[in-house]
Order: sequence, then structure tokens, then C-alpha cells
Amino acid sequence: MELLQLQYFRTVAKWEHMTRAAQELRIAQPALSKTIARLEAHVGVPLFDRQSGRIRLNAFGRAFLVKTEAALALLEEAKMEVAEMAGLEGGGIQLATSTLNRLSEPLGRFLSLHPNVNMQITQASAEEIARLVENGDIDLGFTAMPVKRSGIAQASVLVEDLYLAVPKTHRLTGRKAIRLKDAAGEAFIGYKDDFVFQQTNDLLFRKAGITPKFVCQVDEPGAVMSLVRAGLGVALFGCRSDEEENVAFLPIEHPICQREYWLVWSEKRHFSLAARKFRDFLINEL
Repeated sequence: MELLQLQYFRTVAKWEHMTRAAQELRIAQPALSKTIARLEAHVGVPLFDRQSGRIRLNAFGRAFLVKTEAALALLEEAKMEVAEMAGLEGGGIQLATSTLNRLSEPLGRFLSLHPNVNMQITQASAEEIARLVENGDIDLGFTAMPVKRSGIAQASVLVEDLYLAVPKTHRLTGRKAIRLKDAAGEAFIGYKDDFVFQQTNDLLFRKAGITPKFVCQVDEPGAVMSLVRAGLGVALFGCRSDEEENVAFLPIEHPICQREYWLVWSEKRHFSLAARKFRDFLINEL
């Protein structure tokens, strides 16, 4: 059994069409058909059902495809490990995050230390991050919600306090601390319901026993701060900045309002030395 046969089989299984598979592989269709026939002869059973010029993966083929995918994935991991042993430390990192604002500064510091690393970043929800990690589409995920799935490892890398951000002219400005229920009845700026920050904020509102009235819900922190600055409402917000001239950040004494950030990765898949260094950098530096 040859490696080329397995690679060709995987492509034919994907398309269930010899001509299309041959086009993707850039080989002649008769040559591809002969390769698959030799593989089936070696395995001892047909892997495809053939009828009226069409092919379909059968039960034998589906079972064989699972092992083929696993074998090819292991070979790719072996290539990566050997490359690292040879001293190829650079490489790429595929990262998905539900928020970029907390990563910008540590990203800059890491890339200044490792300028040859190719960083690719995707924004995704916590649910999407879990799926991408499981499928091996990314090396690492950074999210404000823990991912509780078998085979996914995670580490808490950052805890930030949340404040009630209010315009400087607000009635609560000047208070050393507030209870979140003191803001009951206020116009709130929030995030869209599927945004990870809103999910954590909703838990805090329930703990405080209030149902906020949202006048606007957006999908990124910068927009929240702009609307608070404009006097449209108040908001739960981390990343306190003393440079904000028109916004006051009020500490919340009850309930304890904090947001925890998690780094997640697969326990089952190998990822590059660059990705492992970045993981360790975030765990140790944040």
C-alpha cells in the first residue's frame, strides 16, 4: 500500500466522482481509476459501489476513510515534529479569538521577540472556537468563556475587573463604589446577544437581580465606549482607562464583577513549536 494511493483515495471519497477528483489531483482520470483499483485489490474489498458510471463510498470505504484520515494526519504531524527537531522554530500560528482588544498588546510583544512567526487571526464566537480547535483548523483559541469539551485543554490566563462606565455628568459619578443594582432603570449600552461579553454580562445582571434596559447593542467594545462617551447610556466595561476625559469608571462592590479569559487548544493534535511558544508566553505573561 502506497502513500499516494491513500491520498488519491481520500480525494475520490470527497468527490465521489472520478473526473472531478482527477481534476483536483491534476492527473489523468484512467490513471486515477487504476490507482484506486490497485488499492482495493490490496485491501481485499471494494471501497466504492459502482453503478451506471457513478461511484459511491460504501460501508467498507467509509470505515477505511476514517483510518486513512487519521494516518495522513499523523504523517503531517510527524513532518512538523521532524522539522522542529531540525531547528525550524518559526512557522505559523493560527489563532481564533472572540475579542481582540485584550490580545493586541501581548501579540505585539510576542511578535517583537519572534518576528519570523506568521500569525493568522480569525474572530469567532466561543462555540465556533471550540469547533475550530476540535477540527484542527486552528492551533489556539482565546475566549472569555470556558470551553467544556472532551479533548480540549484550557488555561485561565487573565481576570479583569469590570466597572460601570458612565458619562462624567452622570448622577453616580463621584461614588467610590456602587452596587450593580444601583444602576437598575438606567439606559444600558450592551453587546449583541450572541457576543461572548454579553453572555458573561447577563450572568452578572442576574446575580444583581436586575433586568437592564438596552438602548443599543453592538458587537465590539470600542463602539460601547463611544456611545457611553456620547451620553447615550451606561455600560459594564473592562479595560479601565484614566485617559477617558468624558467617562467615569465606577468600581462595583456587589456582585463581584469580573471577566475571565481562557486559552484553549486540542489535547489530541500536534501543533507547531511557534504555537506552543505563544501558548506558554500568554500563560506566563498575561
